Amino acid sequence: MGVLMSRRQTVERVQKVSLAVSAFKDGLREQPSTRRRAEAGTARQGTLEQEVQEGEEEASAGPSQPEESSASKAAWERLRDGRGVEPEEFERANRFTPPAFIRPKRELHDDEPPDISLEQREQIVNDEMCEICEVWTAESLFPCRICPRVYHDGCLRRMGYLQKDSAVEVTETAHTETGWSCYYCDNLNLLLTEEEMYSLMETLKNCKIIPESCLTLDDFLHYKHQVHKQQFERTMPEAQEEQAALQFNALDPDKKGHIEWQDFLSHESIQLLQKIRPQNALLRLLTPKERERARAAFLALDQDNDGFIGEGECRQARHSWFRKHQKEMLSCNVSISHVGPISEGSPASSRNGKSPEKILPATKQEETRSIDWLGFLRENVAYILAARPNSAALHLQPLA
Repeated sequence: MGVLMSRRQTVERVQKVSLAVSAFKDGLREQPSTRRRAEAGTARQGTLEQEVQEGEEEASAGPSQPEESSASKAAWERLRDGRGVEPEEFERANRFTPPAFIRPKRELHDDEPPDISLEQREQIVNDEMCEICEVWTAESLFPCRICPRVYHDGCLRRMGYLQKDSAVEVTETAHTETGWSCYYCDNLNLLLTEEEMYSLMETLKNCKIIPESCLTLDDFLHYKHQVHKQQFERTMPEAQEEQAALQFNALDPDKKGHIEWQDFLSHESIQLLQKIRPQNALLRLLTPKERERARAAFLALDQDNDGFIGEGECRQARHSWFRKHQKEMLSCNVSISHVGPISEGSPASSRNGKSPEKILPATKQEETRSIDWLGFLRENVAYILAARPNSAALHLQPLA
C-alpha cells in the first residue's frame, strides 16, 4: 500500500507540473522575443522537472531535514576531510595547493601485540628533502618532532601553514629539545578512519555542536552530559563532571574562558580512539621518535635494571609527559617532559641522571604493583599521542 500511495502521489505531482508547464508556455506566446521564450521555457521546464525529481527523492528518503547554511556545510566538509579551519578571507594567491589528506584504514593485524623491544634502540633518521617542494637545502629545513618529514619555512608559508604570528615560534623551537610538529602530526583528527570520523561527526551533530566554534565551560559540560546520557542512558555522575571541568581547564591554559575548536577536536579525537581501538592498535600509531623517547624515559625510571617500574613511577611519567611548554615545571629524573628529540645531556638520556626536583611520593599500593616495558607503553600510549599538537593545551588530562 505504501508503494501504491507513493506512486499515486508522484503521478499527481507530475500532472500538476505538466499543467504548470502548459500554462507557462501559453504565457510565453505573448512575449515579444521568441528566443527569450525558448530559453525561458527550457530553463523553466528544466527547473520543474528537477522539482519532480527532487520530490521523488524526498518521498523515498523520508521526512526532509532542515537545510544547513552553505557556511555550515563547508565547515562539516572540512571536518570530514581533516582540512581544519580555512577562513574565506585567507588569500591563496601565489600559494601551493594544500595536500589531500587520506585517512588511515584499519588492518587485520592491528589488534595484535606489536614487537617493540626495550633493549634494541631505533635509529632516528629524518628525510633529506622538503616534504612540499622535494628540494634539499640542508640546515634550512625544519624537522618534525614526531615523524621524519622536514620542511622549508618558505614552503610552509606558501602552503598557508605558517602565519606571521607563528613563524618566529616555529623557527625557535624546530631545532630545540621541545621541537615542532608538522601539520600532519599536529592534527590528531587525522588519526581517525573514515568510519570513526563519521561516528564523531554524528555525535557532534546530535549534540548541536557548531563546527569551528569556541566552547565555554557551560558548553563543554553540557556536551559531556549529552554524550554520557546518549551512551549510558543515565545522568553523568558528579565525579565525572568534576573531571570534565578539569579537562576544560587543561584545554584552556591561557585562562581565556573558552577552548579553541582545534583543541576541542583533538581532545574528542583522542577520546574516541581510546574508546574504539584496543591499546595494541594505538601502539601501532606511535612513530620511531615517540617510541625512542618513551624507551629512554622507561630506562631512566628502571634504576635497578630489572625491566620493571612501580605504578607510581608510571603515573609520574604520565603526568610529566605534557610539560612541553612549561619549562619551569620540568619533571623529576624522568625527563619525558619535553616532546622533542632527547639530547645526550638530558636526564632521560642517562640511566643515572639526577634532577633537582623530587619524584612525587607513591602510595604503598602503587609501589607493590610492577609494570614492565610493554605495560608502560600500553598505559601511556594515549597520553603520548595526545602530546603531539603544538598547542600548549593538554588534550588528554591524566587522572589525579
